[in-house]
Amino acid sequence: MAHTHSSRTHHAADATGQVEILDLDAEVLAEFTTAIAAWLPVQAPPRSIVDLGSGTGAGTFTLLSHFPDAHVTAIDSSVEHLRRLHDKACATGVLERVDTVAADLDAADWPDLGAPDLVWASASMHHMADPVRALGKVHDALEPRGLFAVVELAGLPRFLPETAPADRPGLEERCHAATAHFHAEHVPHRGADWGPMLTSAGFTVEGVRTFTATIEGSRTPAVGRYALAALQRLRHGVAGTISLEDLTALDRLLDTGSPHSILRHDDLALRTERTVWAARRTP
Repeated sequence: MAHTHSSRTHHAADATGQVEILDLDAEVLAEFTTAIAAWLPVQAPPRSIVDLGSGTGAGTFTLLSHFPDAHVTAIDSSVEHLRRLHDKACATGVLERVDTVAADLDAADWPDLGAPDLVWASASMHHMADPVRALGKVHDALEPRGLFAVVELAGLPRFLPETAPADRPGLEERCHAATAHFHAEHVPHRGADWGPMLTSAGFTVEGVRTFTATIEGSRTPAVGRYALAALQRLRHGVAGTISLEDLTALDRLLDTGSPHSILRHDDLALRTERTVWAARRTP
């Protein structure tokens, strides 16, 4: 019983941490996500949009704002993520323009996507067990001439400069390197070139663009909170693989009561890069 309780508690804490990271990502990168939406080569303002793997709604709310006549169906496997998205929609007065659908996109049966004008998949395609199948499902659901926007990141965001922390410079990069084998095994499509796969699925790729963002911590305290949440999550993956000296330095950064806490660093900046493929379903 104790083991079961511990596992459930850890799972709940992990889910809470993921919700926090998704919300912070949406907050800090709001202008960045809006720029991606504005770049999309839509032929007419879409009326029906599917947000595939919506998380807590970063893409959903950006698309609702950018396309004020659109309705968005947000699909995610996490009921907790969708509950959070629903609450945000209530709070911002757009609930009548949003539907939420809980679905496992690796399952045999996909939810009915309707016939959307635009499908948006941000940082979700690389999680698919069979992304080729998923691309085919999206292609078949889209309206003729409809657009599929695949937004992917090559790696996780970075926050510290290479010279930090002073006693263990390069710590953040070493921690990410320590998780590389795990990610290569479990999310092998992260960083993939989606262009050939989209073409093979019957799409015409009309544009590819890489967006780079650097958000200084001095602009908003949310950068520090994001760094803390991201490094807390990273610690779970590296505890048994990095040196004791690096683990000790990482724990000092994560100790919010310490003068060495990452929240006290004045050199933080969120650095991220995301590539967007805009693919059209041709008649």
